[in-house]
Amino acid sequence: MATRILMPKLGLTMTEGTITEWVVDAGEKVSKGSVVMLIETDKVEAEVEAEADGVVQHEAGVGDTLEPGEVVGWLLADDEQPSEESQGESPVEETLQEQVEAQVEPDSTQPEIIETQHVEENTQTQESEKPLENDRILASPNAKRVAKERGVDLQQVSGTGPSGRITSEDVTALKASPVIIESGRLLASPNAKRVAKELGVDLRTITGTGPGGRITSEDVIEAPKPETKPQPQDVESITEKPALKPLTKTAAPFAARKAAEQLGVDLEQVSGTGPDGRVTKQDVFAYSRTTAKQPASTQVASSTQLDGDRTPIKGMRAIIAERMHSSLQEMAQLTLTMDVNMDRVVELREQLKDIGSEELGAVPGYTDFVIAAVAQALVQHPAANSQIDGGDIVELNQINVGMAVAVPDGLVVPVVHGANQLELAQIAMETSRLADAARNKKLSLAEMEGGTFSVTALGMFGVDAFTPVINPPNSGILGVGRIRDDVAWDEDTPIKAKRMTISLTWDHRVLDGAPAAEFAATIKSFLEQPLRLLA
Repeated sequence: MATRILMPKLGLTMTEGTITEWVVDAGEKVSKGSVVMLIETDKVEAEVEAEADGVVQHEAGVGDTLEPGEVVGWLLADDEQPSEESQGESPVEETLQEQVEAQVEPDSTQPEIIETQHVEENTQTQESEKPLENDRILASPNAKRVAKERGVDLQQVSGTGPSGRITSEDVTALKASPVIIESGRLLASPNAKRVAKELGVDLRTITGTGPGGRITSEDVIEAPKPETKPQPQDVESITEKPALKPLTKTAAPFAARKAAEQLGVDLEQVSGTGPDGRVTKQDVFAYSRTTAKQPASTQVASSTQLDGDRTPIKGMRAIIAERMHSSLQEMAQLTLTMDVNMDRVVELREQLKDIGSEELGAVPGYTDFVIAAVAQALVQHPAANSQIDGGDIVELNQINVGMAVAVPDGLVVPVVHGANQLELAQIAMETSRLADAARNKKLSLAEMEGGTFSVTALGMFGVDAFTPVINPPNSGILGVGRIRDDVAWDEDTPIKAKRMTISLTWDHRVLDGAPAAEFAATIKSFLEQPLRLLA
């Protein structure tokens, strides 16, 4: 029996996921528990495992963004195709009437819109009608499956296998048949159907670019949008309407921002209908339908003339770019720096190294001392452990310190939960575990969520001070510089000292300058008296 491969739901806040890699090619067999694809959300990368043995069939491609519960592929037995009965209604699938009711009136002469996994109906009939012996078309099971997926008529394929047998390579080498096949149905992916409904686009007007002419979500997004004529309004009705409160991107969740980016919509111009005026994905689609395209003369000039190696902004890099830019646009960020005498931390760490990790569990690094100091300082300055929620500033009950970890594709921020309740050695063990998981792409969503404050270090690169950018929805982040040789003065006598500069960035909407400076001074105090962190 066919088993669906679904976009998983990773945590309560996940609204969509993007396929970054199909680990298993279409047509390959896998065992239950094997990794079949990689996905990423706005917070984490994750592996998706097969829930049964079977042959993998792709329904969505790399780069496709789908909602949790949508079908991305199938696990099939040999020569099996997903039947109408086995497909059923996924949580995000909708009927044909729901898909097109806002586009055209039902017409029995028009082709029916279906998802691409439904196209085997006629090809099965054709194959069953082919006689055995000389009149039968010889084709491998894999070739039949690929032909069904691509809408290819095997009668039009010349076989190159033994005795003229048709192979899957022969099918893929032949140009796929038109989108409208003999049953009069259109091929459209589930994601394309959903986007078409949200954009008010008639799928019958779109030429698909996917396998076998399948209509993809990208085809729908790039299709010309229907023009709508503005309804005339009299002066009285206009003046009676209250002015809309200007909204910022703060009110837009990731799904809305992603849709706005794809459609070229300025979120500042969109009126939100969600809670507290939040801009939803549906608001973006509605705005896109009612807004004409920007004249070519006012559009941003293309950068295609630039000479150099190009790397698309996508995946983790796109998420980092969007979140950091959004952070700077939405918050009133300021940064202060403060020097810390690290002599006692250096001395204490050497003593802990002598004791050894076998007895301690782990020898704390300098960043571990900083995380412990930040956690205890947040206990004394709860306003620094706050977040803005709608029109309120919320002092959070938990103290969860995120730590920035550099990975090959960018940056992730795993979280040390309840850092103020952990001993220094426990913090060291947890940061070591999280850093290893981050570099091996094994972080769970739970290990990435819930941060209330962040710490980032560049001291290992010889950096003294820098301006860290707040990781939303936090209201503060501490940058850690290198430990350097410096000079302290005992009256008129110079004394060699170890110093480190900390850089505190905070959101001025939440915390004013004086309280922020006091918070930084408390961190400094804990680091200059590190035995307090062992209590």
